[in-house]
Amino acid sequence: MKEVRVRVRAADPVSEAGLASMLRTQQAIHVLETDRPGDEAADVLVLSADRLKPDLVLSLRRAAHAGGTPVVLVIKEITQEELFTVVECGVMAIVPCQTVTGERLGDAVRAAVGGAGALPSRLQGALIKHLGKLQREVLAPLGLNSAGLTPREIDVLRLMADGLTTEEIADKLCYSERTMKNVVHGVTSRLKLRNRAHAVAYAMRAGLI
Repeated sequence: MKEVRVRVRAADPVSEAGLASMLRTQQAIHVLETDRPGDEAADVLVLSADRLKPDLVLSLRRAAHAGGTPVVLVIKEITQEELFTVVECGVMAIVPCQTVTGERLGDAVRAAVGGAGALPSRLQGALIKHLGKLQREVLAPLGLNSAGLTPREIDVLRLMADGLTTEEIADKLCYSERTMKNVVHGVTSRLKLRNRAHAVAYAMRAGLI
C-alpha cells in the first residue's frame, strides 16, 4: 500500500496535535510535521474547525487553487448550505468532530486521495437533493445532464466508442460531417478535455456509454 502524506491544520495546537496523533496510528499514513514554503507536498490536507467561518472558506479556496490537494474537513457543525460551499472548494470528505476516530479519519484520508468522497449520511441526502434540483432547474432546461452532455453529444460519443469514423457517425445520425466535428469540438472545449479519446473516457466514467 502506497504511503499517503498528510498535512494537518487546526485552529488551535491541541486539536492539531490530537488529529496528527490519530493519523499516526493508521497504516500507510505519514503526517508531515511542518508547513513552510519548500516543505514536502502533501497528498491530502486535513483541516479542523468548529464552524465554517470566512477565513476557513478562504483557506479552502487557496488550497483548491494551489494545486487541487484533496481536503478532509473535520468540523463540529455544518449546515446544508455550507456543505455546498465546501464541496465547491474541493473538500472530498467531512468528518464530524463528535465522531472522529483514528480509523474514521484514516478512511476519509484514503478515500480523498483515491478521488472518492466521504460524507455523513445526513449530508449525503442533502447533497443528493441539491444535485437533483440542479438537474431539474438548471441543466434540464439547457438540454444537459449532470455530466454536462446533451443527448446528441452522448449519441456521438457512443458511436465513437464503437469505432466509427466521423463520416460514418454523420451518416448514421443524418448530420453533416462538419456538424459532427463541431459537436466533438464543442464537447472537448466546454469540458476541457484533451481529445476525442478523452471525451469518450469521460462519458464512460460518467456511466453514459
